[in-house]
Amino acid sequence: MPSDSTAESTSVAPNQPALIDVVRVIPERCYRNSTAKGLAFAVRDFSIYGLIVAGLLLTDTWWLLLPLWILAGLAVSGLFVLGHDAAHGSLFRSRKLNYAIARVAMLPAAHIRAAWDLGHNRVHHGHTVQQGLDFVWHPITLDEWEAMPRWQQLRHRVEWSALGAGLYYVREVWWNKMIMFAAPQKWAKDIRRGRIGVLATLTAAAAAIAFAGWIRESTVAGALWAWVKVAFVPWVLFVWIIGFTVYVHHIGEDIRWYPRRTWNKFRGQMEGTTILRTPRVFNVFAHHIFVHVPHHVDQRIPFYRIPAAARAIKAAFPEAVRETRLSFVTYWKTTRRCKLYDFERGIWMRIPSRARTKASSN
Repeated sequence: MPSDSTAESTSVAPNQPALIDVVRVIPERCYRNSTAKGLAFAVRDFSIYGLIVAGLLLTDTWWLLLPLWILAGLAVSGLFVLGHDAAHGSLFRSRKLNYAIARVAMLPAAHIRAAWDLGHNRVHHGHTVQQGLDFVWHPITLDEWEAMPRWQQLRHRVEWSALGAGLYYVREVWWNKMIMFAAPQKWAKDIRRGRIGVLATLTAAAAAIAFAGWIRESTVAGALWAWVKVAFVPWVLFVWIIGFTVYVHHIGEDIRWYPRRTWNKFRGQMEGTTILRTPRVFNVFAHHIFVHVPHHVDQRIPFYRIPAAARAIKAAFPEAVRETRLSFVTYWKTTRRCKLYDFERGIWMRIPSRARTKASSN
């Protein structure tokens, strides 16, 4: 396991497999995507979400709200993962059906399908754990840390803490890379249209929820509270869940990030992520997203075929696949130890003390 004391850099091994070698061991059956099965999962997920929304609209009892909020956050996450699968083009054979389901499934998460396609499908998947290109949980170096003003250092401490995943995701991924970024000309029209569509739909949904609250309480406060409890709180829980999920996929003491000159597709897609074992019931919402290596090897695999693809990849490349149990204790330890990164030595570091930082600059 890399630590602060390890100082050797890695060069590209001449006998290292290529990513296409990994793709070739995945059985053909893992690419079969049934339209009926995809629609069945979509109906199930939307039905679960609809029932939870109905429950939130009908109650203000705190001991019911708390579990309903947790379930709502998970349901929004489940729909988002389903939409993520469709956005990759793997849920259905039909491109139009994939895009339609992706747009609708991502609405409760306030995500734009076209912007997600550009940022996630093409940039993140195309350059996983590559310095300067993969923007999702991209580490900063000691030099970058020392050049930061105090307020940015504080922000980094908070966002890279055990409780900061949602804050990082909202700012860096959702706001900076989806809502506010200037899209390349090729993508600008589609993303602009998507933004307008998402804004219009969410505004209409907010008005409907507020109206239901007004009918129930006959007050402006009741209308606002309905929107907060039905839409806003589940969204806040979702951004923490998705921020945590992406973090554990690509950040760990044994997961390296690479400079451009030593990065390659095998390292990015096989060594830049992991397989995390979770209880089966968790996949009602997670859709096997924590079995992440096969998804990075080939985005065309539908989520319900991911476990079979993982078994094939592990059998052929046992030394390259990281697999462990999902552990919140490990997550907490990782957030304490993985604050900065040395790309040349390939090691994670804690934030140095002020005395140590001052001494290194003298």
